[in-house]
Amino acid sequence: MEVSMPLPQIYVEKTLAIIKPDIVDKEEEIRDIILRSGFTIIQRRKLHLSPEHCSNFYVEQYGKMFFPNLTAYMSSGPLVAMILARYNAISYWKELMGPSNSLLAKETHPDSLRAIYGTDELRNALHGSKDFAASEREIRFMFPEVIIEPIPIGQAAKDYLNLYVTPTLLQGLTELCKQKPADPYIWLADWLLKNNPNKPKLRHFPVPEEEP
Repeated sequence: MEVSMPLPQIYVEKTLAIIKPDIVDKEEEIRDIILRSGFTIIQRRKLHLSPEHCSNFYVEQYGKMFFPNLTAYMSSGPLVAMILARYNAISYWKELMGPSNSLLAKETHPDSLRAIYGTDELRNALHGSKDFAASEREIRFMFPEVIIEPIPIGQAAKDYLNLYVTPTLLQGLTELCKQKPADPYIWLADWLLKNNPNKPKLRHFPVPEEEP
């Protein structure tokens, strides 16, 4: 009796990342770490928020003792906001950042970004969305022009792949097994480019010769 294994779900998640004002000069280093950690940077912008904008962004923290210091810190200079994407982006980015208190991070997670770049509990270098709802709200706040489309998961993702990707890919893999090229990745990439069913069809019309 054969046991069929369930196909893996495809779920590309987005999160908001902020490089805070006091470490903006480390942006290049941090972006390199982000990319090497498997993230794609979908969008990036540098901006200087007013205290009022900071209050609106951190509205959930309103009324807490540290709120005035937080808004003053976040409006003290330019910051860099980025939309990051990868599988489980929210949890992976939080793990890469480390504990929110940089002093604690230096003790418990010395390789985390907040341990490396942060100073204390307030000046902790980086921000990341805490969950999916916060991610959507924060991305819309920092990138109001971005349209956040629902990402297909589960059966919807399988249906999409079965309709648009799998038929052509299976043909390519079949040909790949027949040809057994030295570099299968390059061969398959070239084959997919040549056999892309969505490639525009070019029609050639005869050019009339000019009369002498």
